[in-house]
Amino acid sequence: MRAFRNPGKLTIILAGLLFVASLPAQQSKLSADVEKTAAGDLKIIPINHASLLLDFAGKAIYVDPVGQGDYTGLPKADLILITDIHGDHLNAKAIAELKKPGSETAIVASGEAAKTLTEAKALANGETFTVSLGNQKIAVEAVAAYNLTRGPAPGQFYHPKGRGNGYILALGGKRIYISGDTECVPELKQLKNIDIAFICMNLPYTQTPQEAAECIRLFRPRAVYPYHYRGQDLQVLVNALKNEMGIDVRLRNWY
Repeated sequence: MRAFRNPGKLTIILAGLLFVASLPAQQSKLSADVEKTAAGDLKIIPINHASLLLDFAGKAIYVDPVGQGDYTGLPKADLILITDIHGDHLNAKAIAELKKPGSETAIVASGEAAKTLTEAKALANGETFTVSLGNQKIAVEAVAAYNLTRGPAPGQFYHPKGRGNGYILALGGKRIYISGDTECVPELKQLKNIDIAFICMNLPYTQTPQEAAECIRLFRPRAVYPYHYRGQDLQVLVNALKNEMGIDVRLRNWY
């Protein structure tokens, strides 16, 4: 993929096709990848670390909005997904700033996160919830996200099983996977028919780029966005997957 920036517009060439994403003037500093779906365009906008915006058919879906992100000029949230309780995923002030008035914004969170965000729909690992956004119905499936080996002390894990969620979103015939904080756990290896995956990789808390690559080879998403990668060498992931046909590794600026 190649992207060219003009003020207020982003021109994208992908597989020989040209897409132009018009952005508000105050939003033009952000990059956006455009995916065609059966229900309209899906714009993928990295924000910061684990935070991103999925602009789907005119509806704004935020993942883990936090204080370090710049949300200037971005739309108010129709749906917010929270993966974990840590401050790089859960920030009540950022959520409050992005919410629409009243109960117009749907919030989905892990059970532990929902103890803080009492207005959120709590999803346990493996549960599915359908969110209505205008005339679109979006299925949100919670996927287990946890550590297998890494923790602050023997017998402890940075992310114990059951506390955090990854999510699979069904959007216009596409299946989007957002990992949250996880190692290459069995639930991740068993994913099927994923079109786009956002995969974390940072030490000591989750997994290395090499471990992420090994997991990606197993569930084979069509496109992969490394995110939540502070301090890691992404070229390791690129090199590990360079001979894997059908997997498009997309490096974007999250920091």
